[in-house]
Amino acid sequence: MKLKRAMFATAAVVAGAAAFVVPDLVDYHRFGTALDIQALASQTHGGAWPQFPESCFACHGPHGQSRNAEYPALAGQPAAYLEAQLRAFATGQRDNPTMGPLARNLTDAQIRSLAAYYAGQAPAGNPDVMADGALEARGKAVVQARSCQACHGEALTGKDLAPRLAGQGEHYLAHQLAAFRNGKRHDATGGMDAIAATLSNEDIPAVARFLARMSAR
Repeated sequence: MKLKRAMFATAAVVAGAAAFVVPDLVDYHRFGTALDIQALASQTHGGAWPQFPESCFACHGPHGQSRNAEYPALAGQPAAYLEAQLRAFATGQRDNPTMGPLARNLTDAQIRSLAAYYAGQAPAGNPDVMADGALEARGKAVVQARSCQACHGEALTGKDLAPRLAGQGEHYLAHQLAAFRNGKRHDATGGMDAIAATLSNEDIPAVARFLARMSAR
């Protein structure tokens, strides 16, 4: 009887662990398969693998058009901003367990090439983000009150070292605003830190929805 209980307990532990591990293994398999497909496509259409811009597609989407609102869209971002962020990841100034090692393996020439490539891609925006008039109105009011256009451009499509916000992923925007507010991410000028510190828990999702719904061009 004790042996049966022990066997049952062991099986339960294994099953519980599998519930966490199996999805990761499935995702890893899909990621590897996607990379294999991209490698073959790159060899057929333009040279030997890796072609650095499209090696980023698994998270940031083809040509930087992110299909997952958790990951930033790179298409249409200012080249200077992209360069600065890659260097920040490489030095650890901007902490990210995935981007840090990737950026550290890039040469200066590769960083410039990546930045120029994605800056030249036309952004697509987020046509699937649901409309919410009240939430968007609040977000617009917050954006205007903080004069976000002064740094990010009149249409919030990015300028110099300031990223494009218009049409960016809703969840990514919310997470980054929260990171600036909580001190997990810092702006070298201190501007974003100060602005984010004034945002309430209600302001952040409103701003994220408003920006995500804006035209990216």
